[in-house]
Amino acid sequence: MSSLAIGSLGLQGAGLAAGVVSSFFGARAQKSRLAFEAEIAEINAGLAELSAQNELLAGQREEQKVRARTRAIKAGQRVAMAANGIDIAGSPTAQNILNTADILGEIDAQTVQANAVRSAWGYRTQATNTLNEATAARGTAAGISPGGAAFSTLLSGAGQVASSWYSMNKAG
Repeated sequence: MSSLAIGSLGLQGAGLAAGVVSSFFGARAQKSRLAFEAEIAEINAGLAELSAQNELLAGQREEQKVRARTRAIKAGQRVAMAANGIDIAGSPTAQNILNTADILGEIDAQTVQANAVRSAWGYRTQATNTLNEATAARGTAAGISPGGAAFSTLLSGAGQVASSWYSMNKAG
């Protein structure tokens, strides 16, 4: 076999070795990247849950404000009726006005509460989705074997080097 053929086989062998090392470290880097993505997804899920809790608390505070405004409106209505000489307890119209204020105030309070729950649900859905992403990333990472990738590259590359050696050896 000529020195050119030996040099060519040597370069193929060196290329194979570089490919094996590259496969190993590439797979290891991909595995690390997926683990990092899973950690970030879990952090994001935690932040989404905190946002959901904040929305619920803000909704509770706003609901309390609505109820306080309703009480203030009713108090103002009572004062106005009393100032005009209306018997609040004996007048069906006065009672209807006060009851209407109660009903409208309750509708507003429940609307605020429902909006907070909907918003929190959105954040919790987001948290669930990011936790699913974390699980998928961890599962994919678990299936990556840097040694297996290197071995696979070694096997396919060794076959090519052997085929080249055989062809050159046969040619003389």
